[in-house]
Amino acid sequence: MRMRDLIFAGAALCALVQPAYAKTILVLPGDGAQERLQEALIAAEPGDIVELGAGRFALTDGLSLDVDGVTLKGQGGVETTLDFSGQQGAGEGLLVTSDNVVLREFAVENSKGDGIKSKGADRIIYYKLRVEWTGGPKTSNGAYGIYPVESKDVLIDSVLVRGASDAGIYVGQSRNIIVRNSTAVENVAGIEIENSFDADVHDNIATHNTGGILVFDLPNLPQMGGHNVRIFGNIIVDNMTQNFAPKGNIVANVPTGTGVMVMANRNVEIFDNVIGENGTTNIMIVGYRFPFEDPKYDPTPRAVVIWDNQHSRAGWAPQFRGGSEIAAALGGSFPAIFWDGAGGADFRPIIQDDVMALSLGLSDLKADTASAQPLPLARSVSRPASLPAIKLPESMEAIVR
Repeated sequence: MRMRDLIFAGAALCALVQPAYAKTILVLPGDGAQERLQEALIAAEPGDIVELGAGRFALTDGLSLDVDGVTLKGQGGVETTLDFSGQQGAGEGLLVTSDNVVLREFAVENSKGDGIKSKGADRIIYYKLRVEWTGGPKTSNGAYGIYPVESKDVLIDSVLVRGASDAGIYVGQSRNIIVRNSTAVENVAGIEIENSFDADVHDNIATHNTGGILVFDLPNLPQMGGHNVRIFGNIIVDNMTQNFAPKGNIVANVPTGTGVMVMANRNVEIFDNVIGENGTTNIMIVGYRFPFEDPKYDPTPRAVVIWDNQHSRAGWAPQFRGGSEIAAALGGSFPAIFWDGAGGADFRPIIQDDVMALSLGLSDLKADTASAQPLPLARSVSRPASLPAIKLPESMEAIVR
């Protein structure tokens, strides 16, 4: 092929990646903001930027975006606010169902349902966002702040979420995930990775939640068998907010004062975190101890590895059945790490942190925690090779540099 032909072929490829008609659509707050903003999201074409001006957008209904390759951009998480205090319905503040979407530099306040939800949205970026229920922790708050589900290649970077009645940052039934540089405060669960594959959760702050970081696998969902999750470099402290989840939610069972909780997941690594001031425990590894009928579901955690974490005070007020009695028998406090014993010796977590660790001896998942027969867990001498770091497409990383 001649050089001239190569140049024309390259130009054609660039046109596919970045359409020549890409444009910026500016939307300002003020009268009719609801209609004007939703119309902009409908009219946008791949490559377009919908730019939100500075100020407060008073909205009465949820917003939706279903066009691939659109960026929704504000002027900053303080400067641009989508205010759903007057929302009439009970749905999300913003729902995204398209691929290659970038959400950046704006805030969502007081949505009746979830703050920002994306479903089936591959290669989605949440960057420098704020999602907040400004009245503090309440059962009536929306369930999730940042909520990508059923997606591949998810990047959550530099977001702040406060007040979610389920999880502040939640990633469910997805794969290839990074959650980093973010803050979750005064939620039931600060950060939750559920039924997902291949996730790195690092350099975040989870504080004043009921539970700091949760890694769950639940039955009866299209994607099960959650695995390959690394939790590292986070600050997970003072998660002592009383559980305010609505009754019936699975996180309503998370004990107040939980640092990290791994339930029924496998290949989970917890390392290089600062964890402390959590009244129940800093790290707990447990099986799924609720009735289920899904024959494909495995309720036991396995291959959980814990090393090089910095622990401070934990366990002075354990909030689960039988916990206070065990703490009293141990001299007044529960250990910084415990495993409920799910699955027996073959599923024992590998622990190298130099703190007290305990097995409750409950290999039978139907056994009540009040019947625990606690035994100390010795430190492990060796650990398996570490999981590989998650890599997202370079095009995604370039956007947030």
